[in-house]
Amino acid sequence: MRKLLDCSPVFSRRIAIIIAMAVVAAMSLSCGGSSSNKAAGTPSVAPTSAPSNTVWLCKPGATDNPCEGDLTTTVVSADNTSKTETASVAKDPPIDCFYVYPTVSGQTTLNANLNIDPEEKAIAVAQAARFSTVCKVYAPMYRQLTLAAINSPNATPDPTAVADAAKLAYGDVLSAWQDYLAHYNNGRGVVLIGHSQGTMMLTELIAKEIDPNPDVRKLLVSALLIGGNVLEAKGKDVGGDFQNIPACRSDTQTGCVIAYSSFLEQPPANSYFGIAGAGALATSGRDYSNLEVMCTNPASLSGGSGDLLAYFPTATFPGVLGTYLGTPPQASTPWVSYPGLYSAACKSGGGANWLQINIANVAGDQRPKIAETIGAIWGLHLYDYGLALGNLVDLAGKQAKAYGQ
Repeated sequence: MRKLLDCSPVFSRRIAIIIAMAVVAAMSLSCGGSSSNKAAGTPSVAPTSAPSNTVWLCKPGATDNPCEGDLTTTVVSADNTSKTETASVAKDPPIDCFYVYPTVSGQTTLNANLNIDPEEKAIAVAQAARFSTVCKVYAPMYRQLTLAAINSPNATPDPTAVADAAKLAYGDVLSAWQDYLAHYNNGRGVVLIGHSQGTMMLTELIAKEIDPNPDVRKLLVSALLIGGNVLEAKGKDVGGDFQNIPACRSDTQTGCVIAYSSFLEQPPANSYFGIAGAGALATSGRDYSNLEVMCTNPASLSGGSGDLLAYFPTATFPGVLGTYLGTPPQASTPWVSYPGLYSAACKSGGGANWLQINIANVAGDQRPKIAETIGAIWGLHLYDYGLALGNLVDLAGKQAKAYGQ
């Protein structure tokens, strides 16, 4: 469909190192315990002294809010005819969404600062904006590990520095969550939305701040933890990263997790995603023998195959990633959609669980098609959200309705 990132072995190795270190840092926080962990029965949802100095990328009522933009879409069918689809930001949605974005910062330091750059705005549009039709979207800035850290000319970044950088990033997400609970939530249900580094941050947050605390857990409509290897006990929907929050298995189930990594074929043995305890995301010393990576199909949570509702922005991505991106999908609207082009089903094999993406083969269909442009070990990581964005937004709406009943 388009070139998305440098897929050279050096680049892949460097990004794998950064991801692995970030995960190890996060796991060390969980394993070491924290005074912020809540025991069952804790009466309060958030301390009244929670910080209120969060820099918000997206917040209801903010000016220049990338999560409340134009959602007009050109819908292109297999026969190459098209129509225009409109959608609007909900005026008074019943729930909130709390979004943590993936690695996008083009700053040159190990950690990004809290400046809102074009890259953060662009990824918020691509992944979070369409959720504004069903929820109020809150998205904090955080001092994430940057693309410069990943693509450093140094072969191996300093492990201690990277671990400290990951802890700093998580601290910002935790602080923003506490700020949100104390000053904005007001007892409303919330969908957590993350991808890649954002999913890693939210997985840690849920494990420490939500899963063990029933008062906060009851606010959870669902958690979309995409592209980040959420673990569950083999044959069960809980028991890995979370002890009380299960995988979602219906579109009316709430307080549950939707998680997957997408591939065009079975992930290789050294894949970064889909395999518990293999590849760069393995944590040294952790017992993976009874764990597996969670897969929930956003097109059919109850199982089997389903059609994906893919949505892609038509604007060129800015900054550092722009040097790796080719021409985006072409349309006169901010969005383009390709109904009937993709379907998905959760598959297992070779110790992996993944979301299998199938591409329809229709004679005369000239719509651009995705490819694993950064290698089989990554699969369709960079398409994880776009491929199923319509499904995920629809699910959030259905779960919001079920939550309110």
